[in-house]
Formats: sequence, C-alpha cells, structure tokens
Amino acid sequence: VQLVESGGGLVQPGGSLRLSCVTSGFGFSRIAMEWVRQAPGKGPEWVSRISNGGGSTRYADSVRGRFTISRDNAMNTLYLQMESLKPDDTAVYYCATQNMSPNYRGQGTQVTVSS
Repeated sequence: VQLVESGGGLVQPGGSLRLSCVTSGFGFSRIAMEWVRQAPGKGPEWVSRISNGGGSTRYADSVRGRFTISRDNAMNTLYLQMESLKPDDTAVYYCATQNMSPNYRGQGTQVTVSS
C-alpha cells in the first residue's frame, strides 16, 4: 500500500493550492478517504472526508467553504483544493484511508501560508 501526497508549498495568505494523493496497492474505489493535517507543536486535526464513490463529503468547521475534497477513482487519486488560505492552515497535510484494517497514511506534504 502506498499513498504519496504532493502539491504543498509556500503560499501567501488568500492564495490557493491543490494537493494530490496518488495511491496504489489497495482497492481505492472501495475505500472512503480523508485528509488530516498537523501543525507544528499540535496534534493531528481532521480536515475532510469523502465517500468511496465521491458522492458524500464532510469538512471540519475550520475549512468548510474554503476547501474542496474530491477523488478520481480511475486514477486512484485523492485531491484537496484549498482556497483563501490562512496562516492557521500551515501544517503538514496527510491523506489517509478510512475503515481499513489497518488504515494507511501517506508521508505528508508541507503547506506554509505566510507573507
């Protein structure tokens, strides 16, 4: 099983980024997925979740209306479109499986929001 995130970087407040998570080694189209982030010195924070078919999504209050989770099951890839970024969004972002035993997580991609 592999989950490889990309798309992070340094962006100014108000800017946008699109994160990708390319997966392999499991039945991606059958598994709900999520994004989790961890800021320096803080614990993990759940960000968003998407059902296996993509028809159901959920967001943390802190990102609702600014972030959009999506997936391409043909490409085994998960996305997170992030708009109107704030300094508080600075964190390492991880994609992770849901409801697998065990669950898997990628190595993360750093997002830094700073002027």
